[in-house]
Amino acid sequence: MVYSKENLAVLGVSLFLAASSINAQFVPLAQKRFNYTNIPYKVDTDVGLPRGLQKGYNICNETTENQESLCQTAFINSLDDFCLWAPPEPGEDVGNIEGEMVAWCTKKGHGTRVMPKGTITGVQFTKTPDYIQVVGFMDQTKINMKPGDSGGEMDPHGADLRGNPIGGLLFTSAWTGSYVQAVEWHNFNGNDMFCLKACDPRGPRAARLCEHIYDVMGCGFNAPSNAKLGVFESCESESQDPPGQYVNAAGVTTTWKQGDGTVPYSVRIPRSTSCSTFRSESIFDGTETVPVPGATAAATTTGGNPAATSSGSSTSSTSRTDSSSSSSASQTRTSGSAQNTDGPSSDAIIGRRMSAGLGLFGLAVSFVALF
Repeated sequence: MVYSKENLAVLGVSLFLAASSINAQFVPLAQKRFNYTNIPYKVDTDVGLPRGLQKGYNICNETTENQESLCQTAFINSLDDFCLWAPPEPGEDVGNIEGEMVAWCTKKGHGTRVMPKGTITGVQFTKTPDYIQVVGFMDQTKINMKPGDSGGEMDPHGADLRGNPIGGLLFTSAWTGSYVQAVEWHNFNGNDMFCLKACDPRGPRAARLCEHIYDVMGCGFNAPSNAKLGVFESCESESQDPPGQYVNAAGVTTTWKQGDGTVPYSVRIPRSTSCSTFRSESIFDGTETVPVPGATAAATTTGGNPAATSSGSSTSSTSRTDSSSSSSASQTRTSGSAQNTDGPSSDAIIGRRMSAGLGLFGLAVSFVALF
C-alpha cells in the first residue's frame, strides 16, 4: 500500500490530536490570544508529537538579547523596526527547520537576536486598511541562512496547527500605539528576499489576506509590493487582492489553489502612496526614527520596547505620492519557492477541516481514508 504525503500528514495530525484529547485539550496556535504583558514563558505546551517541543521561549527581554537568543516572539512596527524568522544555527535548509526558527530583529530592545549591519539591502514598509507588511531584499547569510537557500514560509498554522515556528508570536504597535497580537501573519524568506505581513485582527479579512496555503508561491504572490533593491521607503497603500483570487474571462471572481496548475492571471500590485525614502545607515543605527505611515500621534508601547513614532521624520528623506508601477524586483524573484514541510494539500485540509476536538473520531476517519 502506497501512502500519499497528504494522507500521511492527516493521519499524523489526527494521531497527535487524539493524544492531545486524552491528556489535555489541544488549542491551535492561531486560536491562542495573549496580551503583551502577560505572555507565558512557552506558548506551546503540548506533548510534542510529531515535531517535538517548542525550540525557544516567548518571554524575551534584556537578559535574552544576544546572538544566541532563542526568542520566538517577533515584532513588526515600522520600516526601521521589524523582525524576521531565521535559523538558530547555520547549515540547515529553512524548509527543514521552519518549526525551530527564532526572531532576528533590525533593532535592539526586543530581547531577540539583532540583524548584523548590512543584512537588509532594500525594504518597503506599507500600511493598508487591512494589514501592515515589509517586503525587501537581504543578505540572508547574515541571519544563518545558507547561500542560495530558496527558503520557505513561516505562519501561525503548520501541518499540526502548532505554528512555524512552533509557538511563534507576532506583535505590533503600528495599529493602536500599544502592542497588539497579530493572530494571522505570514513570513517568506529565501533567495535573498523576504516578506512579512501582519493582518489586523479587527478586520474581517485577516485570515484571507494572510493566507497560509500558498506556501511555495513566495512573496510576489502572497505579498505583492513595489519593493526595490537599494531603496528604503515607508508608504501608505491600498490592500492587495486576497492571494489566489482573480476575475476570470467571464467576469466571475474565482479562486486559484496551489496545485491547480499554472497561475492563470497576473498578480496585481497594490498602489502605494505618500511614500518617504530614507538612508539605510541612518534608520537601522538608531539616529533616525521612521514614523508609521498615516500616524497622527506618537506611538507608545507597554513593556519598554521601542516603538515607531509619528515624529522625527528624516531630514534626508524624500517623498513621493504614488508607487503604482506594474513590476518590481519582488515580482520577478520569488522568495520561499522551495516545497515546505507543511505541504500544500495537508495544510489546506487540516486548516479547513480539523479542529482541536477532532480527537479519536478524526483518527478513525483518516485511517479509513487511507484505504
